Formats: sequence, C-alpha cells, structure tokens
Amino acid sequence: MLKTLFFLLLGAVTASSAQSSLSTAAVSAQAPLSTAIVSAQAPLSTAVVSAQFQAGAAASVAVSTTAIREKILSEKPVRGIHLTSWGAGSKKLRAGLIGKIKNSVINTVVVAVKETDGKVYIPGVEKAHRYGTYTPAIAEPEEMLRDFKEARLYTVARIVVFKDQILPRQRRDLAVRAPDGNLWRSNNGATWLDPYNKEVWAYALDVAEHAAKLGFDEIQFDYLRHPSEGKISLCRYSKPHNAKNAIANLKEFLIYAGGRLKPYNIKLSVDVFGLTTTAKDDLGIGQDLRTIAKHVDYVYPMMYPSHYYSGTYNLKNPNSQPYKVIDRGLRDALKRLGDDYTKLRPFLQDFSMGKHYGPHEVRAQIMAARKNLLESWVLWNPGNRYTWAALTPQSYRAFVDPEYGGGQGSKESSGER
Repeated sequence: MLKTLFFLLLGAVTASSAQSSLSTAAVSAQAPLSTAIVSAQAPLSTAVVSAQFQAGAAASVAVSTTAIREKILSEKPVRGIHLTSWGAGSKKLRAGLIGKIKNSVINTVVVAVKETDGKVYIPGVEKAHRYGTYTPAIAEPEEMLRDFKEARLYTVARIVVFKDQILPRQRRDLAVRAPDGNLWRSNNGATWLDPYNKEVWAYALDVAEHAAKLGFDEIQFDYLRHPSEGKISLCRYSKPHNAKNAIANLKEFLIYAGGRLKPYNIKLSVDVFGLTTTAKDDLGIGQDLRTIAKHVDYVYPMMYPSHYYSGTYNLKNPNSQPYKVIDRGLRDALKRLGDDYTKLRPFLQDFSMGKHYGPHEVRAQIMAARKNLLESWVLWNPGNRYTWAALTPQSYRAFVDPEYGGGQGSKESSGER
C-alpha cells in the first residue's frame, strides 16, 4: 500500500531513497545498460499485452506494444524537473537553474503555481487577490516564461486543487466539514476544499485559465482527489459520498476543466498516486486511473519508491529497489490502460527519505520507465536540488539511451523523432 502523503509542500520533504540492489543484470550504475534491458526497439519482451479495462471483469483487449511504442516515439519526449514557485520566480535562482538545465537532458519545467498551502503564486487571479491567497513568489510570470521559452523549455503549471490551508478558513461553506460542522482536518491539521462544490472547481479553473493566458504549455492538476490522511469516515461533503460518486465527480471536474481551457489549445494533465497503476479500486480518494486517463492528455503517477509500504510488489524495502518499483508499477499500468498507456509520464524520486538517492537510483528509475516503453518522466525534489550528474547527455547516452542526441539542431530538439 502506498504511503499516501505526497509531499508537495515547499521544502516539506528532505527527500529520497536508496542504495538499491537493482536486480539482475538490470541496472548497474558502473556500466552502461545492456540493450537487452533497455532496448529502444523492444523494451518489453512480449509483443502483445492483455489489458484489463475493468478491475475484476472478464473483458480485455489485445494491445500491441509496437503500436504503443510508435505512438510514444511520435511525440517529443518530456524529461522534466519540478520547480518551486520561489525557485522559478526568482530571476537569480532561475538563471542558475537554466544554466544547469542547458548542460543536461532536461527539456521541461513543472512550476508550482498554486500549492497545498492554498497560496496562488501568480498575480492577476481576481479571487486570489480577493481571498488573500496571492503571494508574489512569481511576481513577473511573463518574464519567467520568456526566460524558459528562450531556453527552449516546455512549461507546465502545476495547480493544487482541493488541498488548501487558506480558503476553507475563510469560506467554511466551501470546505470539507466534520460531523459537528467544524472544518475537517487531516492528521497534520490540514484542511480541504469540498471536491463536490462547483464554486471550488471554478476557483481552480480561474487559476488555470490565467496560467493558460500567460502562455504555459500545459496545466497540471495536483491533489485532484479526496482526503486520505486522517479519519476520513468523518468527512462531510455537500453531496452523498461513496467511491462511485467520487470517481464520477473527478471525471466531471475534468470535463468542466477541458471546456474552460479549450479556447487556449493547452494540454491538460493530472497527478495521481503512484499505486493507482496497480490498485483495483480508487484507493478511497476517487482516483481511478482508467477514468482519469480518458479525460486528459497526460497522467503523472507519483511513483516515489520511498512512498510504498514494505511488501508492495513483494519487496521488503521498496525504497531500496527503485528499478523494481517503477518496473512493476508500469507493467500493471500497461495492463490496465491499454492504448491510454501512452499518456503516462511518471514522477520519479530525486530526493532522499530514509536512504540516500544519488545518480545510481535516479538513473535506475529512468531506465525502468524506458524499459517499459516510456520516454517521458519528471523528477521531483522539494528544494530544486537535482542530481545533475545523472542528467548529463554523456550519462544519459551511457546508461539510458545510446542514441540520445538532444543537441541544438537535432531531431529531438526540433520536436521530431
């Protein structure tokens, strides 16, 4: 079972894991990976995968991994890092990050625009100014985006939807409540907005729409789910709540979001718990991977090995087995999603929690993703401190993709494959 807390608070995590015993001949940090492990031509040994589209149901379809791989290779890959609002918004810090990015394989930045604390970091959202949630971390977003675009980076605006520490206190009518009418709080005292409330939806989309107008390439919704940390049986919502209603509600939110954002021709994505790739239910939070994937352009499962409980995938310590965690989770996702598997862009761990994570562990996750057909991924570190040694073009060619070009004028840099 997944350790459900996804640490998206700024600096909330000191980050990640493990000297891994990365199975078999699979992942050696010292020697380049054998083509049998990560072949761009045939990353999976089987040509056809039987994909279950309904957990427990008999219905299944045959999915050609060749067709999936071709679809993935037809799009420019995303190799990204997440940036805090303050790191992206500061001209000095941003310049330093861009300098490091230019010497790496990174081509994408995911920027925190609205966080779990409820703060909105870009100006110009009327309700954020009205509610006092605006904080000028990205005081000049146009300049920030211009710098990223000049560096030829794909830009993603990450927007936390329902977890919020400010608005529930100001507008209790918009909050998840306790049976006594007070605000429901998680184990750490966090408050949540009511996922069923359409006014809450409109607020999130006001932020998203403004980010689209500014020129971001993609809107990424995070915490698009129901609470999970605490006595969730005491949560009271504005509508009857059960797993079926929760799944349907998130689907309706995404339909609404797609309608609001359609005029901007912008990509839409969602972050989900890593274990959604394997779980047969909604994990009690409304996140059904198949349903979400059908209504967005991309899905980012947060597959941090440190967040999986002992025993997951029969691993005593998943945190020490980053290759196996990603490999097994993505294998399950392929069976579950079929053709929609091409929409996956896993968030991978680049922080130490309990065990040290360095180049070996970071590369192991990327290699596992590529072995399972995927070319796109995003690294997470809560303080923008990435393992750049694992991300140099030389390292990437040696360990991950011997055919990586990525230089100025290459097919990849022009968006071709």
